[in-house]
Amino acid sequence: MERLFDDQTEPRQRTGVPVAAAPLAVRMRPRSLEELVGQDHLLVEGSALRAAVERGEPHSAIFHGPPGSGKTTLARIIATACRRAFEEVSAVNAGRAEVRAVIARAEERRRAAGEPTVFFLDEIHRFNKAQQDALLPAVEEGLVTLIGATTENPYFEVNSALLSRTQLYELRPLAPEQVRGLLIGALADPERGIADPPQVSDEALELLATRSGGDARIALSALERAVEAARAAGDGIRLEVAEDALQRKALAYDRAGDHHYDYVSAWIKATRASDPDASLYYLAVMLEAGEDPRFIARRMVILASEDVGNADPQALVIATAAAAAVDRVGLPECRLNLAQAATYLALAPKSNASYRGIQRAAAHVREHGAKPPPAYLRDAHYPGARKLGRGVGYVYPHDEPGGVAGQRVIPEGLERERFYEPTDRGAEAELGRRLAEIRRRLDQAG
Repeated sequence: MERLFDDQTEPRQRTGVPVAAAPLAVRMRPRSLEELVGQDHLLVEGSALRAAVERGEPHSAIFHGPPGSGKTTLARIIATACRRAFEEVSAVNAGRAEVRAVIARAEERRRAAGEPTVFFLDEIHRFNKAQQDALLPAVEEGLVTLIGATTENPYFEVNSALLSRTQLYELRPLAPEQVRGLLIGALADPERGIADPPQVSDEALELLATRSGGDARIALSALERAVEAARAAGDGIRLEVAEDALQRKALAYDRAGDHHYDYVSAWIKATRASDPDASLYYLAVMLEAGEDPRFIARRMVILASEDVGNADPQALVIATAAAAAVDRVGLPECRLNLAQAATYLALAPKSNASYRGIQRAAAHVREHGAKPPPAYLRDAHYPGARKLGRGVGYVYPHDEPGGVAGQRVIPEGLERERFYEPTDRGAEAELGRRLAEIRRRLDQAG
């Protein structure tokens, strides 16, 4: 594999194509940490990764993140900043022979000139266990600084021996405003970007920035195609030109304005109405428009308790699992997790009894203040508590028939208050029957 940097650390194409003739996304690739956009959570001043680069002492790492988030770019910046040879191999079309060749060159480089090597292995998850094991000696001995890149969860796809010898860093998709900044930069840079660019409408720029899914490569490539189309037509880049270049239709959706709230409101109400088709439609609109999937997942967790509640307690489990999946796998795959949760929530029996119950209880507290609990319920673990009557007379429910003590546990004077009133829907119907029996026993005891 040919080195990508010469002694002056200037990038050149492995294919022999002059940089000036390379695609826009390649020409605009950041050359330093200062030029890199995004990943502030990894590269903030004083962070372990930034400090290592600034010292010129990089460590082996696994970069996990979606396409276009800067994994390859960051690896190249590290090699350049630390003045190390850079070897790049893709696990898609390479095997143990290619790895052995890289290691052999690293050995020769170290022996002849004392020059260390950064070995960037793209799509590392494509290597099987034996192929990954072949990397271990070189990494463990420090012969190469391995930087593996993967879009998959490394805890599932990279073997534990290699993970234990590397530092895991998770890269995040770029925010729309960051992508927009890259596009503006390409239009303003006549040397590396687009010389004498056509006029670009705000709507077209917004479409490219928001509909690229946080992938800088997709956005820059679409901009380049849009420029070619606009020049051929002798016109500027309008919305329809950007749509064609990106192969995605523009949606009337403002992530920070009315549409943001209108569509999530429509999703909530459609799901509450038990219509899975409408729920999926509004979910699709939000995702296709570039809505943050974490925002949608949070609304699902809320809805699971507010609108489904104990009619189907599993709904909260499903929604919480979907929210965790969004954080774990990201876009585009997490659309599947959100779709599963949306359809489950839509078809689940509905109850807002828990929501109404906490509203009633909170209103009572605001109006009447907080009444003290009975003395036998209060904390009794400290010395002298018994002398104050704390815990005295408490009946342990597990020792009673049916696990119900029949002892008053609500503050005095509130025995007849009813905050939670179960519905007769789903699992809550059975809870309602159980609650009626418990309240009957409490009334008899009180």
